Amino acid sequence: MNRREFLQWSGAGLMTLFLSGCGTILTESASAAPAAGRIGGGKNMNIVVLTGSPHRNGTSALLADKFIEGAQSAGHTVFRFNAAFEDTHPCQGCDHCGMDGDCIFNDAIQQNLMPHMLEADMIALITPLYYYGMSAQLKTVVDRFYSRTGRLHGKQSILMATAYNSADWTMTALVDHYDTLVRYMEWNDRGKVLAIGCGARSLIERSPFPDQAYRLGASL
Repeated sequence: MNRREFLQWSGAGLMTLFLSGCGTILTESASAAPAAGRIGGGKNMNIVVLTGSPHRNGTSALLADKFIEGAQSAGHTVFRFNAAFEDTHPCQGCDHCGMDGDCIFNDAIQQNLMPHMLEADMIALITPLYYYGMSAQLKTVVDRFYSRTGRLHGKQSILMATAYNSADWTMTALVDHYDTLVRYMEWNDRGKVLAIGCGARSLIERSPFPDQAYRLGASL
């Protein structure tokens, strides 16, 4: 099966936490999220959290920590893959994997991450905003989805990101990219935490975003 034949478009987001500003404005959907109940239907899930920041104690790392804490409090099993601190290689487009096989690179993605990805019910992408997109470290992992494209379809997903900028268009390109990935992979988007105006740890710690990340994880 080639790339063109594999394109299937579907999927729709069910819950979005679009928080505008760093601790200044909460949308109605964000404030109502915990009352929505467990969106996993009470099923304990395997969740893979992919982080892409080279700062271990950075702003997006805090969102990841809080989301994981919330998800584990709800009984879910979480595997975290810190892409910036792992041995990874970008996809070469060689088709050695045939879209459903081992990658030519026997690195941390192949050995450690992919087995968890195949068993995951949910994938959470968590990144700082770099030039209006996800970090290169996270994008390297996303590109390697190609080796198991079909078997990674149909999962649930979440996006979380942090940015210095606070303009209303700051996250537009990243969200468009994520929404396209969700559509192609036939994922079920379960929410977004978009922390604009939070360029430093001290800023995001004083914002509502860490709590929103926790509540999203706990509500699954």
